Amino acid sequence: MQHIIDRFISYVTIDTESDANSETTPSTKKQLVLAKLLVKELKEIGMTDVTIDKNGYVMGTLASNVAHEVPTIGFVSHYDTSPDFSGANVQPQIVENYGGGDILLNAEQNIILSPNYFKDLLQYKGQTLITTNGLTLLGADDKAGLTEIVSAMEFLIKNPEIRHGKIRVGFTPDEEIGRGADLFDVEKFGAEWAYTMDGSQIGELEYENFNAAGAKITFKGKSVHPGYAKGKMINSMLIANHFINKLPKGETPQETKGYEGFFHVTGLSGSIEESKVEMIIRDHDAKKFKKRKELVMTSSKKSIRNSPGNSGKILWLPKSRTNITI
Repeated sequence: MQHIIDRFISYVTIDTESDANSETTPSTKKQLVLAKLLVKELKEIGMTDVTIDKNGYVMGTLASNVAHEVPTIGFVSHYDTSPDFSGANVQPQIVENYGGGDILLNAEQNIILSPNYFKDLLQYKGQTLITTNGLTLLGADDKAGLTEIVSAMEFLIKNPEIRHGKIRVGFTPDEEIGRGADLFDVEKFGAEWAYTMDGSQIGELEYENFNAAGAKITFKGKSVHPGYAKGKMINSMLIANHFINKLPKGETPQETKGYEGFFHVTGLSGSIEESKVEMIIRDHDAKKFKKRKELVMTSSKKSIRNSPGNSGKILWLPKSRTNITI
């Protein structure tokens, strides 16, 4: 167990935040620090055909130890972490034999992890938990997946009496910004099917996918001295606010579950002359997903038309994407 904990901590203490505004792959060079460490570890535990391409995609092979023909299966995980929260200076804290109560993450700022708010915590009573100090991401999404895959391959190599076919492993950058599969070489990977180790609770198997799109909407205004502004000033922040308020009520992440789609405003910045709204749209149903995108287009245009002289544009970033967990 300690060996697995040490491996996990070595991963999460490496800052691998991705960057949606970058046009490179990986989107941040610091992701390659962990990618190269993974290459080194795969070779050390005895994996073969270990490669890393120019875009940071890592692959490796565990050869079959059975004489008969069996399908090749794969295991995939991503090594980047979300740009929405800091992944730098992660300070893991280990809670042994969790008793089911509140966990004090940060005494100075009184940050508490409580089962009163996160009821799922109670499923892990008596287990060892690893948390942050409340100021950063831990990065378990998806460095827990990395740890699981590398540790499982190491176990199989050390225990050859466990029979298995050919296994391929793959580690990708930039999943958190919707680009993880963009440059993944499926043919090179060569698995007949694969499992993404990026789930939630123990025992959970996800076999469906939602459709997702990201959008940046820019509203243009006009700044005029407030003493002479009547009939002349166009405040782009008010237009952006009008657009947000016109989105369907009750269709946000905090108000939906299961197959229910949503509109999620993730960023808002602005001045009188220019305001930007960033958002994502999700829906399991492809037709409803298309309608959601159309609604964003029409609503933004209506908000612009409601303010004569205002202009704006909408940019789908980078395009509609599908996040698939097999």
